[in-house]
Amino acid sequence: MKDFSKELTFKTSRSSGAGGQNVNKVETSVTVLWSVAESEFFNEYQKELIQRKLKNRINADGYLFLTVSESRTQLMNKNKAIEKILEFVDKALIVPKKRIATKPSKGQKQKRLDTKKKISDKKESRKFKF
Repeated sequence: MKDFSKELTFKTSRSSGAGGQNVNKVETSVTVLWSVAESEFFNEYQKELIQRKLKNRINADGYLFLTVSESRTQLMNKNKAIEKILEFVDKALIVPKKRIATKPSKGQKQKRLDTKKKISDKKESRKFKF
């Protein structure tokens, strides 16, 4: 996992929801922004992969953003935001293996046909014959 946290920029805002005076006066919610195209840590292929897989989280300006307001402190929210954005990018860089199409072997085909034949004979023997 590459640590590109030096390229991240942060914005703070007041958290929403219940909490009384603490919510109304303290900016604990943290939004982390990262410009994917301007990153020096990744090559062009990796940047394109990140942009394709995380397109729902990238805004029109090309910034990957994430807002965290889980904790009551700004520092904890900032650490969680860094952790989450690193995790998102790490998962986006994983390229799944290509599936190799295989065919059933002759033995498997024969076993399937034998089983079908047995079941067919069993059902045939249940019928009443004149």
